[in-house]
Amino acid sequence: MEIDDSGDVLDLTSCQLHSLDSIELPPTLIELDLTANRLSELDSRIAHLSMLKKLSLRQNLIEDSAVEPLSRWDALCDLEELILRDNKLAKVPDVSIFSRLLVFDVSFNEITSLEGLSKASSTLKELYVSKNEVNKIMEIEHLHDLQILELGSNRLRVMENMENLTKLEELWLGRNRIKDCVALEELYLSHNGISKMEGLSALVNLRVLDVSNNKLTSVDDIQSLTKLEDLWLNDNPIESLEAITEAVTGSKEKLTTIYLENNPCAKSSDYVAVLRKIFPNVEQIDSNLFA
Repeated sequence: MEIDDSGDVLDLTSCQLHSLDSIELPPTLIELDLTANRLSELDSRIAHLSMLKKLSLRQNLIEDSAVEPLSRWDALCDLEELILRDNKLAKVPDVSIFSRLLVFDVSFNEITSLEGLSKASSTLKELYVSKNEVNKIMEIEHLHDLQILELGSNRLRVMENMENLTKLEELWLGRNRIKDCVALEELYLSHNGISKMEGLSALVNLRVLDVSNNKLTSVDDIQSLTKLEDLWLNDNPIESLEAITEAVTGSKEKLTTIYLENNPCAKSSDYVAVLRKIFPNVEQIDSNLFA
């Protein structure tokens, strides 16, 4: 157990606690970390910690009924971080009273639907729901300030209802069933902090792929996309021009537009000429148009 000198932070990580009966909870607490214990219910004294900004219940045995009282604990209305990762939740808890919530993490649970997120404050900046059983993106349209959205390892088939998330910096959708959308012809994933391309090989009808302004160091999983016409890879840290040409072998004859500017591999003075030799029918490379 660790209490900082000010008495504002109480760290009870990995104490194997089944309850907090033997623990003093100072009313001045700003952070309460209960990560990696054996808790199956919330101590009612937490309801009176009116200065609390962060509450972590990560890696416990919390079920839906155990977090239900949270929705009535008005004294916690200024809470900014609520971490419920790695528990036994089957639905999204009611977080409507947290009017200043910035971070909400319910990853690694058994949640089947995002129903209930419509009650989350529009102040939310980070939402983590990875490793659940969610099959539809919903009730997040009002989260205009969202910067990080993690929905990896769920049962999603379609990317939808994200048009209003204009401040999104990181979007994680890996290990879903989106690859089953074989009819998809256009896919736009720019400005999402993506570091690896995966789950694209089954999108055999894809004509347009935009993964510009990400963190890609290589081009992967698109060799089988024989219908690809437009490929946007600009503004990434991709080093190898040879690796790109190998990755796009399936659409070498079909590709008409490719953007590579602002990549390390595009610094060579003759890279445009090299690409024109590799892709015989290319009509545009970056801003360069060819007759």
